[in-house]
Amino acid sequence: MEAKTLVVVGAGPGLGMGVARAFGRHGFRVGLVARNKDTLDALVGELTGLGVTAAAFPADIRDRDALAAALAGAGETLGPIDVLEYSPSPTGPITHAAQTTVASAAAQFDLHVLGAVAAVGQVLPQMRARGAGTLLLTTGVSSTVAAPFLANVGLAMAGLRNWAHALHAELRPQGIHAATVTIASAITPGDEVTDPDVIGARYYGLYRRPDRVEEVVGDPEAFRALVAEWAGGRG
Repeated sequence: MEAKTLVVVGAGPGLGMGVARAFGRHGFRVGLVARNKDTLDALVGELTGLGVTAAAFPADIRDRDALAAALAGAGETLGPIDVLEYSPSPTGPITHAAQTTVASAAAQFDLHVLGAVAAVGQVLPQMRARGAGTLLLTTGVSSTVAAPFLANVGLAMAGLRNWAHALHAELRPQGIHAATVTIASAITPGDEVTDPDVIGARYYGLYRRPDRVEEVVGDPEAFRALVAEWAGGRG
């Protein structure tokens, strides 16, 4: 059976590599997309050392032409993209609810939502033509639990999660699996739940279950309690 291809957009040494290693263990070729070429080259070296065919495709996610070129390059180098995983880390100012501005909200929406829209738009036509493919869009716990101290990030994350659910409903009859992973915890190496490799295995399990639309890592209720404690302390 021909090897399949995973591309991680927003790849880093934590979550992104956990996902890359998980799929690589199952024979996937792996493409990594992020801004820093040196970091990506080191990550590719690690994967190669594990026997995974991997390649780096540097691009700033906010540069839509560069992102499209990186994804096209990944497809040309590694083969048609079977799984797209989107998980950039939040960058830029994180604002409280009452201090959120148009600029601070737009910055997070641009990265998390519009970046995902651009990435999916690049790979979806080929997936539709094949009648197969998987889109895994990552959000944080603020997508489901309103946190005043993560307000502009939560705006974007909630939008991305909503879109992932909508994509799932629309694309599943076409043989394409869209789903979201909600990370409700810090990513902690060595932890039995939130170690990057443990989380990566959860992504692979979600890929194997095209009927599932969401995987939740960690405990959203613990975060909800933290938010309530924070709000109570400011009363």
